[in-house]
Amino acid sequence: MVSGEVIWAVSLVVVLMLVLPYAWSFHRRRVRDRERYHEARRLGIHRPRAQYPYIDPEKCIGCGACVEACPEGDVLGLVGGRAVVINGLRCVGHGRCEEACPVGAIQVGLGDVRSRDDIPYTDEAGETSVPGVYLAGEIRGFALIRNALREGERVMRALVERREQYPAAFLDTVIVGAGPAGIAAALTARSLGLNYLVVEQEPDLGGSLLHYPRKKLVLTQPVPIPGTRVRLAREEYTKEELLAIFQEIVETHELAIRFGTRFAGLQREEDGLYVLLEGGERLHTRTVVLAVGRRGTPRKLGVPGEDLPNVHYKLIDARDYEGHRLLVVGGGDSAVEAAIGLAREGRNQVWLSYRRTQIVRARRKNVERLQALIQQGWVRPLMPSTVRRIFLDRVELDTPSGKVEVPAEYVFVLIGGEPPFALLRACGIQFWADREEAQEAFPIPQGSPTV
Repeated sequence: MVSGEVIWAVSLVVVLMLVLPYAWSFHRRRVRDRERYHEARRLGIHRPRAQYPYIDPEKCIGCGACVEACPEGDVLGLVGGRAVVINGLRCVGHGRCEEACPVGAIQVGLGDVRSRDDIPYTDEAGETSVPGVYLAGEIRGFALIRNALREGERVMRALVERREQYPAAFLDTVIVGAGPAGIAAALTARSLGLNYLVVEQEPDLGGSLLHYPRKKLVLTQPVPIPGTRVRLAREEYTKEELLAIFQEIVETHELAIRFGTRFAGLQREEDGLYVLLEGGERLHTRTVVLAVGRRGTPRKLGVPGEDLPNVHYKLIDARDYEGHRLLVVGGGDSAVEAAIGLAREGRNQVWLSYRRTQIVRARRKNVERLQALIQQGWVRPLMPSTVRRIFLDRVELDTPSGKVEVPAEYVFVLIGGEPPFALLRACGIQFWADREEAQEAFPIPQGSPTV
């Protein structure tokens, strides 16, 4: 008969065999997270860019559910038994971590915005410091199509409740921008019986979507489109699929949109607000909803040759450049996706120049796809490097080992854009960082344009 001591010893061995691998894996994960945490602070990538997961250390129990739920993979980690933000630049505000936390220790939002000079001031309804002027969508710091659709509807409903505060005008509201937020605002305005008009500077709808590369995967979350029976039920759509959905909605509901019409500023007169358009036209309106996004004007390098015809600031269709030598400059999602798209078209030589030693801002899926192409030799990384001069058939770059020449026939400079903050300020719209010193009086000069 087997003694109790033997059974106990065997049981202990079995338990240890089962537990030790998990304990070791857990320990290695914590060590890796701690190393990534300190490296992130050295690089400055833990800071928020827009939405951000704020973690209450008093509530956090260190279970790691938020880390596992994050679709970007490395935004969060566990350090010292608590969840921490490791790579804030990669957070795009999905909110999965907030949903997964069993104790409500995480809130995804803008956090304390009082010192932010990149977030325009609005009240809880979305109204700015300029009475009757509202913001919706990405310009307020909220990314994702789901948020844009909700913002467009919410702002319009809040505006209706306040519209009697503003002087009567020919239009109840002018919506600037025909992206997801602008379309949602227009659909809501239509359902509420408002006299509205959407003005869009591009020749077609889509807002920022219009500038995405062909077949780019757009991440969203299940959400209904206001004022319709349409629901975005999947988590990923291609650019073309989303544009087709919005185009059908615009046509079915006969939304009042003027394309190719650029917003130029605001003007206040005794009888209310006027929206100024390029060319001198003015639209008399009770209210304005600015759903203009944050993309703005493409940022430039400031080097000789960047105005040459072979230099581009967006990539729409990689097929147009098949069989060429190409240089992509940048380290965000736009640059990484462009390098991936150009490399996959075949018969291309693609270089990627980035000022850091590693890609830290792009989504995890994009980085993984890029790494696979680098390993296959389809993309040649130049990291770190900076562009010195651009020619029609080559580019000079500075690297730690000295000057390098790349025989690039086309150059794609995808280093972000200058958001339309100057235009907002010219319209009298204050930012959160301005609030203490800002004038209390309505700052738009009487009877004179702001831009």
